[in-house]
Amino acid sequence: MTAGVRQQPRDAGRPRPRPGVRLGLAGWLTGLALLAGVGYRLWLLGHATPPTNSDEATMGLAALHISRGEGFPVWFYGQQYMGTLEAYLAAPVFALAGGPSLFGLRLPTLALYAVFLLLAWRLTLRLTGDRWFGLLVVALLALGSDRIVKNQLIAGGGYPEMNAAGVTLALLAVDLAAGRPGWRLPRWAAWGFLAGLMVWVDPLVMPYVLATGAVLVGFRHRELRGRAGALLGSAAVLGAAPLLLHSLLTGRNPLHAVLAAGGADASAGWADRLHGGLLLGPPLGMGFCDPSSCATWQLWWALALPVLLAVVAVTAWRALRRPSNAPADPETRAAAATRLALVLAAAATLAAYTLSSASGLTPVESSRYLSCLLISLPALLWPLWTAARPGATSARRGLGWTVARPVALVVLVATLGTAAHATWRAAQTAPATRAAEARHAELVSTLRQLGVRHVRAGYWTCNRLTFASAEDVVCAVVDDTLRPGFDRYPAYRREVERAAAPAWVAPTGSPLAARLDEQLRAAPDSLDLVATDGWRIYLPRA
Repeated sequence: MTAGVRQQPRDAGRPRPRPGVRLGLAGWLTGLALLAGVGYRLWLLGHATPPTNSDEATMGLAALHISRGEGFPVWFYGQQYMGTLEAYLAAPVFALAGGPSLFGLRLPTLALYAVFLLLAWRLTLRLTGDRWFGLLVVALLALGSDRIVKNQLIAGGGYPEMNAAGVTLALLAVDLAAGRPGWRLPRWAAWGFLAGLMVWVDPLVMPYVLATGAVLVGFRHRELRGRAGALLGSAAVLGAAPLLLHSLLTGRNPLHAVLAAGGADASAGWADRLHGGLLLGPPLGMGFCDPSSCATWQLWWALALPVLLAVVAVTAWRALRRPSNAPADPETRAAAATRLALVLAAAATLAAYTLSSASGLTPVESSRYLSCLLISLPALLWPLWTAARPGATSARRGLGWTVARPVALVVLVATLGTAAHATWRAAQTAPATRAAEARHAELVSTLRQLGVRHVRAGYWTCNRLTFASAEDVVCAVVDDTLRPGFDRYPAYRREVERAAAPAWVAPTGSPLAARLDEQLRAAPDSLDLVATDGWRIYLPRA
């Protein structure tokens, strides 16, 4: 008897139909939601939104060097962690397009988002078997607040890849644990390769690697003792090969750099950590807040999340351990185990972020560290859906279930409404971002017209300017006191220092512009000022 006809425990989820067969109304609506999610992000890319920065430009420069065969970096320039997978994905786009562009750099991240959305739908069906619930999950993931689209579209290192990889690991784990036939050895290899690849790209997804790996060990430990285990291990080594080879050749430990980036070399008070990690972090990181801020009413998700984590853990554990008079159902047990793994991984991610000083020092920007929580969304919302769907109270009588249904409905509606409002607020920023990008393009054009080849500028100007000009303009970083700053690519500084008379570039109204204006007033014959909309160019006189 198959899972499609056997009666299953209510908490374990409905029978799981195979995706792609007789989609029905729910399937077609899901397809429209998927297209809407991709289309919304494509519209954002057309408006140069979310705004780019020098960190993203650094990844773009790595892609440019790869496309030209000038270098094959293992790590994000200027540090010893965070692999450059995004640069390798964008390099063919640059080569085919004949040069770099922000749109070309973000095309692979858009593709990764589409993969994440499609596989999240498939995972939802594997875990629950409910196509209408799958529609809800896809609709929520199609929305995108400011923080969410930044994580998904900006090629700044790691974030666009992690969700796609994490949901793939979970999907492979539930299929392998359930014993689904066909392509088993390739599935083992795929899981191992992705796990190793993520160790190189960004360790933030490690809770999901470990949790889904535990599901495989728990269900298929005997199979892992044979060819499957050897293949998984070999594939994992292959995926992590850039990290392993670099560590062997240089003797450097990337874990130290990761801990330093998480705030291990700084300190924050526990009150600030708890506020940033548990109150601000969940609504910001999961897409319920306005750009760079979170109104008090939007913080409600911080209260709902721990309750959902606890409910999912309890219901999944009961479904996993409940004795049944029916024959053993490996698909139901594998689904329950995977839901439990997803909620444990989410709890570990939230705990690790709260313990880090980053949650207290820079809570708004550092909430990106919680981007992986979206992988757990199908598991988190499933108890709400089972309580809210028609027939739930009649199937489970009692005052508790009578109250549970309206509460679940309110939470689901609030989840969709809050995420939709945050998406609307994010979309409103697109015209201003597009205008800012146009002003930056005018700056690049002006520098080219002036024949300026070498400049000095602030950190958040330099690599962005070099990337936008395809290295026609090379920039060295200075701080607000005109002293040398942090150059992620030291070759640029060496080239600027060899130049006869590098120019200075600063945003209008910035501290650097104020310092240069002060120097210009003190020595009017030392610099010529050329102003464009939003920017000031200072040309040294011969």
